[in-house]
Amino acid sequence: MAAPTLTREPVSPPEPQKASMHNPSRRRRRLSEHLVAYGFLGAGVLCFALFSWYPIIRGWLLGFQQVTFSQPATWVGWDNYRRLFDDPLFVTAWRNTGYFTLLALVFGFAAPFLTAVVLNEFRHARSYLRMTVYLPVMLPPIVTMLLWRWFYDPGPGLFNNVLETLHLPAQQWLESENLSMISLVLVSTWANMGTTTLIYLAALGSIPGELYEAAELDGASIRQRLWHVTIPQMRFILMITLLLQVIGTMQVFIEPYVLTGGGPDDATVTVLLLLYRYAFVYNDFGMASAMSTVLFIVLGLFAAVYLRLTRSKG
Repeated sequence: MAAPTLTREPVSPPEPQKASMHNPSRRRRRLSEHLVAYGFLGAGVLCFALFSWYPIIRGWLLGFQQVTFSQPATWVGWDNYRRLFDDPLFVTAWRNTGYFTLLALVFGFAAPFLTAVVLNEFRHARSYLRMTVYLPVMLPPIVTMLLWRWFYDPGPGLFNNVLETLHLPAQQWLESENLSMISLVLVSTWANMGTTTLIYLAALGSIPGELYEAAELDGASIRQRLWHVTIPQMRFILMITLLLQVIGTMQVFIEPYVLTGGGPDDATVTVLLLLYRYAFVYNDFGMASAMSTVLFIVLGLFAAVYLRLTRSKG
C-alpha cells in the first residue's frame, strides 16, 4: 500500500505593515501641502478681487452717484442714466461705433483671411512674410497713429502725394465727414490684422491636403476650392474671430482720440471716446460710470455668445 503523499499548502508572504493614516508626521506633511496650495489659490483670488471684481463693483456703484472727486459723492439713483439717455451724443456715439464696427468687418475681417490664404500658397520665405505681416502689431499704438497722421496729412502727406502723381484731386482724409471714419478703419485694420492673419494661417495648415487634391481632381477652380473646402473647414475659427472682432472694434478709442479727436462735427465720436469726455473733460464720473455699465452689458451679450459657441464646439 502506497504511502500517502503529503502536500504543503503555499504560505503567503507576510503583508507589509501599512502605515497608519493617523501618523502625526503624515498629517503635518499633508496639512503643509494643503496650506501651500490654498496660499497660491488665495493669492490669485485676491488679485482678481482687487484688480477686477472691485473695479467692476465700484464702477457700477458710481453710476448711481454724483462723483467729481472734488467734493463728497452723493447718491442720485437713476439720474445719471436718465441724463445719459437724454444726451444726443449718446446716440451719436453708438451710431458711430456701430458704423465703425460694420466697416471694420468689411475691411478688417476680409483682409486678414485673404492675406492668410495668399501667404499659405508660398513655399519659400514663409517665416519672413509672417514676420512682415505681424510687424505692425509690435509697433506702439501711438507710433502707428503718428505714422498714419503723416500719411493722411492734407499737405505733404503720402496719400495726397500719390493722388497728385496720378493727377487726381487731393482729399481731406481726416477732415471730411464722409472719409474720416473710413480712414480710421484703415488704420485699425493695418495695425491689428497681423494677429488674426497668423490665426488663419495656423487653421489653414490644419486642413487635410487630401481635400484639396480631391477638389483638384474634380476640376474645381481656386475660387471653388476656397468656397467649398477652405471656408467650411474654417467655419468655427471664422465665427470666433468675427465675434472677437466685434467686441474689439466696439471698444475703439485710440484711433479717434489721436487722429480726429471725435471730429469733424462729432462724426468719429465713439462710445469710449465719449466715456473719456464725461470723465476727464466734463469731470462727471457718475455719467462715465453709467455709460461704462451700458457698454459692459452690451459686450457681455457678445461674450456670452462667444462662450456658448466655444462650449458647443468643445
